[in-house]
Amino acid sequence: MYGLIWRLLPGPRWFKAIEALILVAAVVAVLFTWVYPWAAQELNLLDSTVESPGG
Repeated sequence: MYGLIWRLLPGPRWFKAIEALILVAAVVAVLFTWVYPWAAQELNLLDSTVESPGG
């Protein structure tokens, strides 16, 4: 898969490396902006169901 992406990117090797870094940054930005907040809200990952022994 990575080879396919590398072959599809235009330009010389140094430019492909810059484009690949931009693509990785864009994927990370999308994950942190939309995917992770949605998953935290839908899956209730921050809810705690453990109570203390005394109370």
